[in-house]
Amino acid sequence: MTARVLTSATEAGSVCAVAGRCQRDLLGWMAAYPGLFSAAPFDAGLAGTLGMAMAFSGPWFGAAELRMANKASLWAFGLDWLADYVATSAGEVDAVAERCLAVAGGGAPAEGDELGVFLAEIRAGLAATPSYPWLGPVWRDELRAMLEGMRRERAWRDAGTVPSFEEYLGNAANLGFTFAFTAHLLHTGGVERPGDLGPVLAAAAEVQRVIRLLNDLGTYERDVEWGDLNALFLGVPRAEVERRVAGLAARARDLIAALRPGLPRVADYLERQMDFCAGFYSAGDYWGSL
Repeated sequence: MTARVLTSATEAGSVCAVAGRCQRDLLGWMAAYPGLFSAAPFDAGLAGTLGMAMAFSGPWFGAAELRMANKASLWAFGLDWLADYVATSAGEVDAVAERCLAVAGGGAPAEGDELGVFLAEIRAGLAATPSYPWLGPVWRDELRAMLEGMRRERAWRDAGTVPSFEEYLGNAANLGFTFAFTAHLLHTGGVERPGDLGPVLAAAAEVQRVIRLLNDLGTYERDVEWGDLNALFLGVPRAEVERRVAGLAARARDLIAALRPGLPRVADYLERQMDFCAGFYSAGDYWGSL
């Protein structure tokens, strides 16, 4: 037992060292785009916990291999901030989405558009990978799905519309998990054969739905304060949301298990992301205070 504890501490120390390097990367990007990340919620805690999420989800990766997952995730936080708190209308969110889609397709960002410039940096890094000719369009599709999800949620908010729980869960792409995950796959070469992609994306989408609800359960008080939409605002009792999380997680594990024989690290990464979020959202949140 003592040996196991010592080994676990050693392993944790190694992962934390990688997380520290990830945090420095994240802080560097936040400093490089001050117009996007200068608001109070983008604090050192956000960078630190985001770095830990990646490092503990893929403990076999070094900081360089996790760099794109971190970069894409941070970019998604910036997008979420603009869509939910900076934009004054659904129309402004639509305009942001159109600019992002143009940049992801190879267009030049507008002068002064830090969100677009940062996205162009991400796109350039992904375009240099061997899998980009066939996986790049999938990444752009995931970006489009995230943007559509954010546009839809903002339209609900502005119209005073309360979606059903199923409509809300069906909009889980606004979380951005699969957007960041496909960027990570491109960067690490996690999927090398196009024929493997369908089952991987199906598992990732199920994990995204689980994380969407874990986020809601863990950030209820913050969402009340900030005015964000949350599954618990839809007339669904907490116990029912927890029941759905358990069912979705079981389904996700089945899909992940089917991946494990051929893509063990992709499977482990997805499962560890889901399990990390279960622990993380039971006690914390990424965002700092307003």
